[in-house]
Amino acid sequence: MQDTPQANRLHIAILGRRNAGKSSLINALTNQDLAVVSEIAGTTTDPVYKKMEILPIGPVVVIDTAGIDDDGELGELRVKKTKEVLGRTDLAILVIDPIIGIDEYEKELLAEINEREIPIVGVINKEDIIEDLDLKSLIKELGIKLLKVSAKEGTGIEVLKKEMVMKAPEKFEEPYIIGDLIDSQDIVVLVIPIDDAAPKGRLILPQTQTLRDILDNDGQAVVVKESELSHALTTLDVKPKMVVTDSQAFKEVEPQVSDDIMLTGFSVLFARYKGDLKILVKGVKSLNNLQVGDKVLIAESCTHHRTKVDIGTVKIPNWLSKMAGGNLEFAHVAGREFPEDLDEYDLIVQCGGCMTNRKEILYRLKKADSLGVPIVNYGMLIAYVNGILERALEPFSVDF
Repeated sequence: MQDTPQANRLHIAILGRRNAGKSSLINALTNQDLAVVSEIAGTTTDPVYKKMEILPIGPVVVIDTAGIDDDGELGELRVKKTKEVLGRTDLAILVIDPIIGIDEYEKELLAEINEREIPIVGVINKEDIIEDLDLKSLIKELGIKLLKVSAKEGTGIEVLKKEMVMKAPEKFEEPYIIGDLIDSQDIVVLVIPIDDAAPKGRLILPQTQTLRDILDNDGQAVVVKESELSHALTTLDVKPKMVVTDSQAFKEVEPQVSDDIMLTGFSVLFARYKGDLKILVKGVKSLNNLQVGDKVLIAESCTHHRTKVDIGTVKIPNWLSKMAGGNLEFAHVAGREFPEDLDEYDLIVQCGGCMTNRKEILYRLKKADSLGVPIVNYGMLIAYVNGILERALEPFSVDF
């Protein structure tokens, strides 16, 4: 609970061929034996996510990946998993084995990294065993700056860290969840239902992060259950600037909040914080075009205990089927899974994304939008179903 959430950490992917020294490089960067190192090629099979601190960068997630030259049927699956990592990568480190050199593997991967506009740092590892390294030729062939390091000896690591700091995107996450919408000493009421779906003994991440952002920006937060909202609003001496509610309580909360108080939801706040409101609004507008038999993908970024009235598997399918006037076909993915081929879907419904980073949510939104597949998130869909989306978008400069 005291750690920086994984979704708010800079995601750094270590990429390269088998046995190029990717895992050794992770150990050298952190001064810890965090990654398994072996002379046997292909030790790392699936992507491994490691939360750590790399000074002076700060809290990061380092992703150790399988080799891009892995072969065979299983090897192809591992390479596919490695390339899927790019969807959530804020900074890529391409590790090159100077003994093998550069081939189509590196060039194809670099082209994909550039296409996704991911900052990249090129590294020539194992400089300790190469006497006559023609660095200029390698740089010319690949077309990017390359740094010489030895993960084994620890040489060049500090220079690499400085380059990582220089290349790391300044805005890998938005600076505010709610802080830019309030002024110092403004009161914000957070409506947080405590029901069967609520985790025991704690609040969920969007709620705690919104609360922290209010405090960081000198606002004042009042936290209540939906059943206590009316009492809180009548007893406050100063009218709150905004009410933020859990999306599933929209219907109950909205009638209690007067028109001169801004109202929105945690999922709407996170739609902006993690993604692109304009794309999501476009997705909402397509909901009335659903037809019987259409295929809908519901994507959740975490796994959780499902109840008999689960939002993703019960409520949303029921709402959408009602809109379409009959049965729809639903597919579900969870965690880091997201289909490569989206053409078969007529709609994508993405959760709030509190457990994944902004890069991945933006990737999903932009990929769907580029293919003409409407995409919307839970909170905006629920606000629309309850007829209050227009009001929930009022705090933002987005028209519905």
